[in-house]
Amino acid sequence: MEQRRYGRRRARGYLVGCVVAVLLWSVASAQIRYSISEEVNEGTVVGNIAKDLGLDKSTLKERKYRVVSSNADGLFHVNQNDGILYVSRKIDREEVCAQSSTCLINLKTVLENPLEVHYVEVEVVDINDHSPTFPEKDKTLEISESVLPGARFQLKPSRDEDSGHFSVQQYKLSQNDHFRLEVKDRGEGVKIPMLVVQKSLDRETRGSHSLVLTALDGGKPPKSGTMNIVVNVLDINDNTPVFPKELYSAMLDENTPVDTTVIQVNATDLDEGPNGEVVYSFSNSMNQNILNLFDIDAITGEVTVKGLINYEEKDRYEIEILASDKGLAPLTTDISVIIKIVDVNDNAPEIEVTSFSSSIPEDSRPGTTVALINVNDLDSGLNGKVICSIGEDVPFTLSPSLKDRMYSIVTKSPLDREKQSQYELTITAKDAGQPPLSSEKTISVVVSDVNDNRPEFSLSPYTFYVTEGNEPGVSVFSVKAFDRDENENAVISYHILRDSSTDNKLTSFLNINSENGDILALKSFDFETVKTFQFQVVATDSGTPSLSNNVTVNVFILDQNDNAPVILYPVSSNGSAEGVEEIPRNVNAGHLVTKVRAYDADIGYNGWLLFSLQEVTDHSLFALDRYTGQIRTLRSFTETDEAEHKLLILVKDNGNVSLSATATVIVKLVEPREAFAASDVKSATKVDEEDNVTFYLMITLGSVSLLFIISIIVLIAMQCSKSTDYTSKYLQEANYDGTLCHSIQYRSGDKRYMLVGPRMSIGSTIVPGSHANTLVLPDRRRGSGEVRHSF
Repeated sequence: MEQRRYGRRRARGYLVGCVVAVLLWSVASAQIRYSISEEVNEGTVVGNIAKDLGLDKSTLKERKYRVVSSNADGLFHVNQNDGILYVSRKIDREEVCAQSSTCLINLKTVLENPLEVHYVEVEVVDINDHSPTFPEKDKTLEISESVLPGARFQLKPSRDEDSGHFSVQQYKLSQNDHFRLEVKDRGEGVKIPMLVVQKSLDRETRGSHSLVLTALDGGKPPKSGTMNIVVNVLDINDNTPVFPKELYSAMLDENTPVDTTVIQVNATDLDEGPNGEVVYSFSNSMNQNILNLFDIDAITGEVTVKGLINYEEKDRYEIEILASDKGLAPLTTDISVIIKIVDVNDNAPEIEVTSFSSSIPEDSRPGTTVALINVNDLDSGLNGKVICSIGEDVPFTLSPSLKDRMYSIVTKSPLDREKQSQYELTITAKDAGQPPLSSEKTISVVVSDVNDNRPEFSLSPYTFYVTEGNEPGVSVFSVKAFDRDENENAVISYHILRDSSTDNKLTSFLNINSENGDILALKSFDFETVKTFQFQVVATDSGTPSLSNNVTVNVFILDQNDNAPVILYPVSSNGSAEGVEEIPRNVNAGHLVTKVRAYDADIGYNGWLLFSLQEVTDHSLFALDRYTGQIRTLRSFTETDEAEHKLLILVKDNGNVSLSATATVIVKLVEPREAFAASDVKSATKVDEEDNVTFYLMITLGSVSLLFIISIIVLIAMQCSKSTDYTSKYLQEANYDGTLCHSIQYRSGDKRYMLVGPRMSIGSTIVPGSHANTLVLPDRRRGSGEVRHSF
């Protein structure tokens, strides 16, 4: 028991020594290579890749450090926190590398942003975990007694799944007088035991011999397997079959159809009868895989194809053929047949995307790597030479890498997401075989947005018409901008550009919804105070850094009938609209008694005043001019007419809802002499009053006219700055009846508008969206219109 424990400790020490030696060798060769024993537990540390490569451990997780491909997927993984390579599950070297002398696993590791590829080799070191086994536990041989000493009989070799030093190293034969053991080394670790007759056999003395063949591996302590051999001595058959050649060879194309003849062997036997008849068979030492691929005719010696021949799996086969006679104690001769497989172009190239960035910013510079691809062709020579290409109509190209058959897909020209947001890239790989084979792989690349487009307004400038007396806090108009970017880069916010200039003082009474561009008035506008103004709205996107654009907004205030007429004459001393007029009794019909004067701050129809008599003592005596307010006599006065008459005059404007005021005139009839005396006294006062009224009227008319002319100049300047489709043309309205009003008509596109005026044309209609204050007139254009004003 103690010896076994000691042997195990020595084996472990030997393995540790091997691992240390391999690691030292890897460092010395400046190559990332690790060694690890098979059957180690899951989670065993293989090596610190980050340390050995000089990588920053703090960025491994962010850069998605991982193993992307290997020839043994799932055996290893990298911890992104510390950069150490661990074993993912127990490794059976015999499963991974079969009978290979050196078991190397190539790992490819990748880091992103920027993209880096590192290659790591891991050698799996074999341990002695399998014992030699014979395919047969018991073997019976029939040997003629005439066999001379030195005759050899091939036995089935023992198999050990371990490799190298731990495979079968020697055979031992149990002690006997007639046989000894020789071992024939076939290479690749295959040792064939040969039973050699060392002393002549005598069937009459001993008819059979029992032997034990033991196979030992190179472990310490060695493991073993046994096979029992029974040798039956037969009567004489003293000639063995003989081949005319020492070695046969043949060439065979891969993918050759089944039952195709590869080669025919022929052996002769000098014996007669059954002892001279030769039969052919494969050697018992041949691998089962070869037996699955080839067959031999026992009578003719023809070797034929039995399975699928693939050059990529193996390009050379060595077959051992046995020729045996039919004697009672058959004699056998073996010979080797070398079959070389000729490669044909039967494998299309394979495209593997090892690393891929599905999204790339549109401001990426030419030469930015999008993906790494690996192209492989299992064929050899020209059949395995691959040429890769990508479509010419895309802004991407293939760039060869330092490592053979590795390519990078990089940008070759600037990208613009607004023109094309996604590309389908088709990579074509074509070999140089005849006929050539090719394959394609398509990957989708999305161009991600960057903030490279400013917001754009749907109109520039904006022109709005707002009725005076609007409700405070209610949206009066709206601006709209759009951004060709997407997501956050296209989210637009609005604000009004404010400064301390006089022109922008009104912006303090405006507010804008930052999300939808609706503009609210915080107070009511008064046409009589301001008729037009302009300001600027800025639209800013939400990108980083943000981009903005501004637009000019022109606002015209439309008049409403919100001012009642004001009586200028008559006005009494206490401020009431009441006056007394004395006229001679002997005046004729049509005599001007007086004139009622009034003023309305509104313009157009809203400021056009009409006069009417509401109350009068005698309707046959006085008449009132509807438009001028003049009161005249209708007939001469008689002795029977009363001496005092009261006239109540109504003054109203022409608004949709008209406003009015009243004035009272008392007319007194006096005798001519008294009238002249009174007229001399009153004439001076009346002249002064009329002069004052005239002065006020001139100031009022001048102010209104000046404001109107300024509005017209601004409107003309704005319209002239637009395209010909939006040029305003002013039309004449020559109706003027002496009241304080004016009118302006203009054209925009194919419509004619009237802002204000003393009259409306028959057939005028209200335009929807104009706040019911702008009139559209029938189109009477004869040519290109001209500007005309009427006051």
